[in-house]
Amino acid sequence: MIGQKAVTAFRWTALAEAVSYLVLLGIAMPLKYVWDMPLAVRIIGALHGALFVLFCLTLASAMRAGKWSLGRGVMLFAASLLPFVPFWLDRRVKAWAEEAA
Repeated sequence: MIGQKAVTAFRWTALAEAVSYLVLLGIAMPLKYVWDMPLAVRIIGALHGALFVLFCLTLASAMRAGKWSLGRGVMLFAASLLPFVPFWLDRRVKAWAEEAA
């Protein structure tokens, strides 16, 4: 049960981090560079940075609790660097959460 909770926490964090990344790239960056409004990048960038740190912590926790391999962890970390990929991987991570139960 603890493993499933850790993986579920990771899933929610990964999705929140992915959304913040898309908001940073799709809204805040154009506001800064097209309309000269850098405040959006400061705010969304700080939020995204905090979520990324939380993502890394929950990934480590899920790896430990679910007994995931280093390769799986590296794949999930790399996926967080690419827009939209975390959404695509969410179903697979959900299956891993069920395995950990």
